[in-house]
Amino acid sequence: MKKKVKVSTVIICIVTLVLMLISLFPYYYMVLQSFLPWNMVDKALVPKVVSLDSYRYLLGGNAAGAKDALKWIRALMNSFLVSIPTAAVSMWVGLMTGYATTHMQYKGKSIIYSSLLFQMFFPVIILLVPRYMLIRPLANHYLGMILPLVISIWGIFMYINYFKTVPSTVFEAAKIDGASDMKILMLIALPSTKSISIIVFLSVFMTRWNELMWDMLVAPDVKMQTLNVMISTQFNQNSTLPGPMYAASVMLTLPVIILFLCFSKYFKEGINFMLK
Repeated sequence: MKKKVKVSTVIICIVTLVLMLISLFPYYYMVLQSFLPWNMVDKALVPKVVSLDSYRYLLGGNAAGAKDALKWIRALMNSFLVSIPTAAVSMWVGLMTGYATTHMQYKGKSIIYSSLLFQMFFPVIILLVPRYMLIRPLANHYLGMILPLVISIWGIFMYINYFKTVPSTVFEAAKIDGASDMKILMLIALPSTKSISIIVFLSVFMTRWNELMWDMLVAPDVKMQTLNVMISTQFNQNSTLPGPMYAASVMLTLPVIILFLCFSKYFKEGINFMLK
């Protein structure tokens, strides 16, 4: 019986390892091709010669023949300038809504909760045109790229589910001591939801970072384009510059990986809370 268990464990480990390697191979291929000379791109799986020509092209190196030295750097900064505020505001909106929905008494509370739940049944794509018509005066502006995406229904329900597990006596005691609702949010609710807040921030950040359709619609100006849009407009399947395309994809992926590695502890805690 022990021998069978050991064999099954080995089989499971091998299958898991194979699946992990298969899932990681596209990332390996992307990074590898970005460091190959242009004449070797998509022709090798093992690096023999390392070249930075693809990155020089994106960052404006004269040897690579790039015309706009700031185009790709500007696109990268635009991605950060819209993703970080969107994630931060969405986290704060979720925190306030979760607290107000579970620990505050007011008229229309059930209607607000039901309307939030109702929105989860509809795909985001159906709101694309109404959002654009409302935000059209802010086209080609950072506010136009940020404001329509700051409300995360999923994030709100993450906070609601958490605050349901917190006894009301905790907040009532703070109110007896003279604390306002804003002070309770800042000094009690926010610190106690660190794991939830980080997972909501990271989730919204990644969603906003990968946004394509909305940015292409509301910010067609090349100076306002995010990195994701720049990759989509500058490269396609018939592109003669596959090396820079891989390098741009690495630039797009790297910040998300770094954020996950930095906050993986809190991300795991948030996932464990979701599974409870």
